[in-house]
Amino acid sequence: MKISKKIIVTTLLLIAITMSGQKYELGKVTVAELEEKVHATDPGAEAAYLFRKGEVHFEYSQDRGFVMKTEVKAKIKIYSKEGYKWANHLIKYYLLGDSEEKVTLSDVATYNLVDGKVTKTKMKSDGVFDEKINKYWGNKKIALPNVKEGSIIEYSYIISSPNIGRLYDWDFQSYIPVNHSEFKTYIPEYFIYNPNQKGFIFPKVTTEKNNQSMSFSYREATQAGESIVKSTSQERVEFVETKTVFVADNLPGMKEEVFVNNIDNYMSSISHELSIIKYPNKPIKALSTDWETVVKKIYDYDDFGPELNKKGYFDDDITALVKGLTKRDEIIDAIFNYVKSNVKWNGYTGYSCNDGVKQAYKNKTGNVAEINLMLTAMLRFAGIDANPVLVSTRSNGITLFPSRTAFNYVISAVEIENALILLDATEKYAAPNILPERDLNWLGRLIRKEGSSVEVDLMPQNVSKENHNISYKINADGTVDGKLRKQYTDYKALNFRQTKMALTRDNYLEQLENNNNAIEVSEYVRENDTDIANPIIETYAFKDNRDIEIINDKIYVTPLLFLGYKENPFKLEKRDYPIDFTYPFQQKYLANIDVPEGYAIESLPKAVNMVTGEDLGLFKYIISGAENKIQVSITFEISKAIVGSEYYDVVKDFYQKVIDKENEKIVLVKIK
Repeated sequence: MKISKKIIVTTLLLIAITMSGQKYELGKVTVAELEEKVHATDPGAEAAYLFRKGEVHFEYSQDRGFVMKTEVKAKIKIYSKEGYKWANHLIKYYLLGDSEEKVTLSDVATYNLVDGKVTKTKMKSDGVFDEKINKYWGNKKIALPNVKEGSIIEYSYIISSPNIGRLYDWDFQSYIPVNHSEFKTYIPEYFIYNPNQKGFIFPKVTTEKNNQSMSFSYREATQAGESIVKSTSQERVEFVETKTVFVADNLPGMKEEVFVNNIDNYMSSISHELSIIKYPNKPIKALSTDWETVVKKIYDYDDFGPELNKKGYFDDDITALVKGLTKRDEIIDAIFNYVKSNVKWNGYTGYSCNDGVKQAYKNKTGNVAEINLMLTAMLRFAGIDANPVLVSTRSNGITLFPSRTAFNYVISAVEIENALILLDATEKYAAPNILPERDLNWLGRLIRKEGSSVEVDLMPQNVSKENHNISYKINADGTVDGKLRKQYTDYKALNFRQTKMALTRDNYLEQLENNNNAIEVSEYVRENDTDIANPIIETYAFKDNRDIEIINDKIYVTPLLFLGYKENPFKLEKRDYPIDFTYPFQQKYLANIDVPEGYAIESLPKAVNMVTGEDLGLFKYIISGAENKIQVSITFEISKAIVGSEYYDVVKDFYQKVIDKENEKIVLVKIK
């Protein structure tokens, strides 16, 4: 599948309205700001950034070298109770070893209007929490006090980081309106960063070069065996610094839409990846940022490649498991199911092992990397050509630019003739090439043993099916008695198992009735609950009291009753984002309808056969009737997992025609 990144990385709109003379400073809260009831351009906004400013500069010491300082200042207006959540903020930072980062908070306060005066409530120490995500990452959480409707909150923090390979990403947009967003970088001449922008709104950019100097304490290194304390001198270095300012004003809040993968993918933002280091009197060091280099670095991490190659901890178990199996698919299924059954996922993502594959195998629990690297190693041990695949989950965003931080997940792949079998053993209901939805995020990167890599299309190509066979009798009093058989395959089956299997029978039946216009369900039977190699099948009898309309001597009924579409999910006039259906799917309905005694068929909807351009979808509607029997066959199919935004009008119109057709009425007339 070829997906043009121009969909995302193309300038559709330039916002460059710099508000001359206006200063954006913390602590300058006015009565007028606190009295504001709604946002000027988005009256429904729950909150808004009055401003958000970021600044990156570098400091140097002999002991630590260059340290990157990222300072963030924000001022937020809370308009409603729904906006209270914006008074809580997470700051993610790195924890491990010499690369440990430090977060310093300041100017954290809430402002309210009391008796016409501005009052300030500072955050106390109990409003700050540290959370360890894993051994690599932590979150510093801040919860501002005394937040009310109308409050203004402010905070400032600095992240001190020795990790200069990548600047922290800067989002100009948010889920709420942003009145002013500003990002400044001060880069010494020793470093060249590649900036990558995404989204549909690009900021105004200005750049200037300035002569700068820095002072630091220098002490000559002590040689082994020396006991002399070296003297310290103050050194001064002059250099050229590049100042770049990105400014955007009046940015709208990002709005969720149906069938959007992760709306953050389309948020206006910028990232910076270090590409060249050129220290004085030293050779220029080029840090290639192509995917091959990125992948090789990941493979060489102690918590990735070496963990993948560890042996001995499972040999006897796998040897006994595959004994007597000769077919490749049998061996793959046996090992895949063994890992799923014996090592449970602890919920942590990442492509690095935490405790290691051996410990995870012993404890029968592990993170994503431990489980799927273990799976890959076991498959290789059994003679299967398996390799890891780096993935960015849907919640993490699309991998637009080469970067080690682009990925946050790893799965396994078996290479067969001109194809791949993709496996993720963290999901107990997954099957070969049926991955959890979190994995279905455009493209991944397969890493082979010799260090080469290749792009992998993660999006499903096969159509997942949902088949309905319905038989029902229309009664003269306007009620319906019927039976329904449903069958779900592939991703439709996976979704059913994930969402329905945890429910009790009573809870599921209650949900089934409520979601289908309050039908009454009886004789419910379900097959293949945990047999993931086969479709989920459910059958039940139903009584429907709400889907028949009687006017005078005529009965009006839509053939699908409570099934099918009632409302078009696509409501916007214009859409900028691709339509992400997650996987191609087909819904098929076969209906047999008994006409009540004393009634005849007056009219039936006309048959129709619709096919969209670009092979996006199809809809077939066939209906026939004779005497007291009516037969209906309806097929609705979306053939592509992802549809570009340029086809939004086509898809929207297609859905509307499908809905209109499915809701056309059969008319029965009483025989006089």
